[in-house]
Amino acid sequence: MKRYTQLNCEQRYHIYLLNKQGYSQTFIYKSMNRDKSTISIELSATLAKKRLSPPTKEK
Repeated sequence: MKRYTQLNCEQRYHIYLLNKQGYSQTFIYKSMNRDKSTISIELSATLAKKRLSPPTKEK
C-alpha cells in the first residue's frame, strides 16, 4: 500500500494553475503522480475557500 505524503505549497499551487487552465482532475492526478482523491479533496477544500496564494521564495 502506498504511503500518504502531504502536498506542499508549490504542489497545491500547481494544482490550482492546472485547474484554472481547464485541465481535468484526471489529467492533474496522472501528471502529478498522485491519487485522484488527493486532487479532488484539494480542489474542493482549498480552492473553494480561496485560501490559496502563489508560493513565496524562502530566504
